[in-house]
Amino acid sequence: MSEFRQSSLPEHNGTLGAQSLIARNRVLRNTYWLLALSMIPTVLGALLGLSSGINRVMGASPGLSAIVFLVGAFGLMFLVEKNKNSSLGVALLMAFTFFMGIMLSRLLGFVLGMGNGAQLIMLAFGGTAAVFGAMATIASTTKRDFSGMQKFLFVGAVILLVAALANIFLQLPALMLTISVMAIGIFSAFLLVDLQRVINGGETNYVSATLAIYLDVYNIFSNLLMLLGVLGGNRE
Repeated sequence: MSEFRQSSLPEHNGTLGAQSLIARNRVLRNTYWLLALSMIPTVLGALLGLSSGINRVMGASPGLSAIVFLVGAFGLMFLVEKNKNSSLGVALLMAFTFFMGIMLSRLLGFVLGMGNGAQLIMLAFGGTAAVFGAMATIASTTKRDFSGMQKFLFVGAVILLVAALANIFLQLPALMLTISVMAIGIFSAFLLVDLQRVINGGETNYVSATLAIYLDVYNIFSNLLMLLGVLGGNRE
């Protein structure tokens, strides 16, 4: 009897391994699809912000805009995580990305006011796509575990947030550029960690996975666009 049990273990373990691989691939596939879908409300939100003049209102009141952003973003993220196991979580994620698109309209309006604004936006989009491709390749091919970086990256993100809030009042161009450069580096590393977590099966909920990766991509794009606008923009 014991021999029979022992002989059946490899097949059983193989079945569990196959099921685990299928589950990981399903989460990864759903995450990529949902991430692509989340770009639609982001674009719609940005267009609404630009066409309605919300971007100009935010530009005139940066302090109030920061408060609205923090309350809206963290509030919606909390709701997404709380409802991540239901279809409501997907709907709330779409609402969150729409809100983030509206918040992005201020930066887009600033860049589009330049002679080469459209080209800068496309360049920032291409740069973000290149970073995503590089991080996805590393996450799926390397055997090194990057999860240990998460604590240091979180501390770095908190420092960036505090510095960005302080610079609303300080208005130091050098600090703004420093924040943008650091943000691109930190959130590129976050993207690597988050992608590897999904690929390795550490994240089993595709709504949570999409939220994390979306935030990484959003921050890389917005800070890269800020850098390009300041350093490469042609004033009309």
